[in-house]
Amino acid sequence: MSAIEDFLAMLSAERGAARNTILAYGRDLAQAEEMVGGNLAGASSAQLSKLGQGWSSLAASTMARKISALRQFFGFLVDEGMREDDPAHALPRPVARRPLPKILSHAQVEALFSRAEDEATSERPEALRMLVMLELLYGSGLRATELVSLPLSAVPRDEPFLTVTGKGGQARLVPVSRRAKQALARWLAVRPGDSQFLFPSRSAHISRVRLFQMLKELAVRADLPPEKLSPHVLRHAFATHLLEGGADLRALQTLLGHADIATTQIYTHVDAARLVKLVNERHPLARPRASD
Repeated sequence: MSAIEDFLAMLSAERGAARNTILAYGRDLAQAEEMVGGNLAGASSAQLSKLGQGWSSLAASTMARKISALRQFFGFLVDEGMREDDPAHALPRPVARRPLPKILSHAQVEALFSRAEDEATSERPEALRMLVMLELLYGSGLRATELVSLPLSAVPRDEPFLTVTGKGGQARLVPVSRRAKQALARWLAVRPGDSQFLFPSRSAHISRVRLFQMLKELAVRADLPPEKLSPHVLRHAFATHLLEGGADLRALQTLLGHADIATTQIYTHVDAARLVKLVNERHPLARPRASD
């Protein structure tokens, strides 16, 4: 058996790695061996340092997996006494970036709300429920799980806030717009049963899966691509459009319930066009110089 085959066998026998992981690592190591000209087990630091150039066009997550496979492989070789040094330090260190969020334009949000509001004029419970959910996803930035599991006791009485329990059991106050309060009042007037949940179902509360389905069905009725809409996309739109309107990043962090400001900073990319326009229009050097 080759060194690569020994390593893959160890992954299966000792670490219980999944078959797909073993197959992916096998492909990564075979490709790296070809790129260094054969005999990966004996590759030098100089040879490994050049691998990054060949992987430069890959997604950061793919490159990170390949590097992880190589680091583990050379660590295995050292542990097994198959080589004395570990050249893995020469491998590139990609910075994995979080994917940018999908966003909806203002026009798409308006089309969605227009359809939901038209349907809600019938005062049918299902239509009113959809309108309230839409208001809270886009108007308050709730996560899908936070929304569907809202207890009836979270509904504001005198104060314009919802009490939401987010990730890690952390509670936060979320502002509720006048529009959302009006929609809530209409929904509560027709809400069936005496469940403790704001959006009840036969067993407990409406499921996240059902919420996804309902949003995609609404998108179709609003002539929007259903693949563009989900609870998380509406949450992203909430954050994006608030930033465009001049919201403070720290305030947005509180509204979204992010424990780390770094999580909130992913939204700053969407406002790049406004920032460029601001610099071009307002920076002193952008002003035309008076003629002599």
